[in-house]
Amino acid sequence: MTACTVIGLGEAGATYAAALVAAGHRVTGFDPVAPTTPAGVTRAATAAEACKGADIVLVLTGAAAARSVARECLPVLAAGSCYADFTSSSPHVMQELGQLPAEALFADVAILGPVPTQGAKTPLMTSGPGAQAVAELLTPLGAAVEIADGEPGAAMAHKLLRSVLMKGLASVVVEAVNAGRAAGLEEWIREQIARQLAGDGQAVIDRFLTGTAKHAHRRSKEMQDTADYLSADLQVPAEMTFASATALARMAAEPALS
Repeated sequence: MTACTVIGLGEAGATYAAALVAAGHRVTGFDPVAPTTPAGVTRAATAAEACKGADIVLVLTGAAAARSVARECLPVLAAGSCYADFTSSSPHVMQELGQLPAEALFADVAILGPVPTQGAKTPLMTSGPGAQAVAELLTPLGAAVEIADGEPGAAMAHKLLRSVLMKGLASVVVEAVNAGRAAGLEEWIREQIARQLAGDGQAVIDRFLTGTAKHAHRRSKEMQDTADYLSADLQVPAEMTFASATALARMAAEPALS
């Protein structure tokens, strides 16, 4: 049985706390505002109190609280314990926190999926001296935990690069479906999207990399016309389409690589 502390008992924190209790671990939690405490979790009055005697601390607060929580909790942790920051802080902040004076092993942890739907089995990436402890604790819960090479911040760097695709793709799909709905063509655009997301992913990437810059001038005009159609005729938001037109115009103006 591992003595676990979960700082932040919102949706994600409560999910991990409950899963750790179910796995037979002793779990202490802290959250200044969450109205409920998962069954089997002992709720402490302060973050520092929650961390006393912990083998591993999982921090699932908002990124804005990462520095203050680390400064409160790290000094009370014993040598050989692990402090795992799951916040969506930047790689720079993770590096900074990993350099704070502490006996505990620091790990930054990137959540690579939606915890509300995948629960404690959500894939994770972790880096830093405490990464192995994170993997040993959460892999038995069903999570695929990948340890990234490098110091604290490496895992979050991977996540942010992934977010360029995942958050950008999600925004484009939402914009396209909303435009399709406004035009009375929602089912058709859904079929187009599904077709593009299927098949040989690497071939699609190569096609995008070679074709986008090559045809940037023509496509920038097409996307500007598309953005005008969405905003003026269909009266739907077109931020992603306008951004594509701007990016293509920049590519068209760049000197061709020899």
